Amino acid sequence: MEVETPKLLNDFLIYMTTIKGKSKRTRQEYEYDLSLLMRFLKGVRDGGETSSTQPISIKNVDITFIKEITLEDLYAFLEYCEVARNNSAFARARKVASIKSLFTYLTKKKRLLEYNPADELETPKIGSRNPIYLTLKETHQFLSGIEKNHHYHRNYCMMMFLLNCGLRVSELCSINLSSIQGDKLSVIGKGNKERTIYLNDICLSVLHNYIKEERGLVHNIKDQDALFLSQKGTRLNKRTVQRLVKKINEESHLNKNKLTPHKLRHTAATLIYKQNPDIRGLQYILGHESISTTQIYTHVDSNELRTLVASHPLNQPS
Repeated sequence: MEVETPKLLNDFLIYMTTIKGKSKRTRQEYEYDLSLLMRFLKGVRDGGETSSTQPISIKNVDITFIKEITLEDLYAFLEYCEVARNNSAFARARKVASIKSLFTYLTKKKRLLEYNPADELETPKIGSRNPIYLTLKETHQFLSGIEKNHHYHRNYCMMMFLLNCGLRVSELCSINLSSIQGDKLSVIGKGNKERTIYLNDICLSVLHNYIKEERGLVHNIKDQDALFLSQKGTRLNKRTVQRLVKKINEESHLNKNKLTPHKLRHTAATLIYKQNPDIRGLQYILGHESISTTQIYTHVDSNELRTLVASHPLNQPS
């Protein structure tokens, strides 16, 4: 059973994409989070049912319903997400962001609310975590697992773009031939923001090989401007790239736990920073809005810490 989106929620989603420039994925996350909130509150008000096997209809949710929501209701929802749905602090923090965005829209843009209960809603505390990445040695081993089949040049080119440019998988899949001018690659990132990434020599080399040895031979191309194509001549999608990374991980015998394209982005960022610790430059390459997001790559590994302590002058022979 598909839950119909109420008009006020649909209006909000349209505003977030057309005016705020949020991506399709972000819109889907907003819709999921806020529909879940409305189903939870409606279930509680209608008799305490919050975990029915059949989705609770929210199509009649209107501003009158929203006006009755209190701060305590919002915290009860977050508790439900943590206890009943086993949501992590990251997942709950995303829901808080969705809720705050909706109530800000209804209060300041639509002026349908005089009181915003989400103003005082706190975000769950998220512990700092170092990104998971491959070492340089592991990166070479990973690349050795790319199968030398008829898609070798395409797959090698994609992996080198991920590992050298720190692209998101959605950015990789959206690259067009027209996006590349010389060594300049134009990328459309989050929030529909465009940035320029300069391709290094290895990227230009593997790109040339792919276009010459494979892409130029593909027939029945459905999207003439798409760079990375499937066997059918269509643009590759994120799921295909995710499966490919998983397969290369296995074929290389690296078997890194839960290796994904996003962890290859972490790898690129870490290797770039270790070679040249320019945090502002790295922020631009990765397309981060806040430098605090980029700063997770300024970590040092255990071997570096060990070397640092060993170099202490009191540790030197007298």
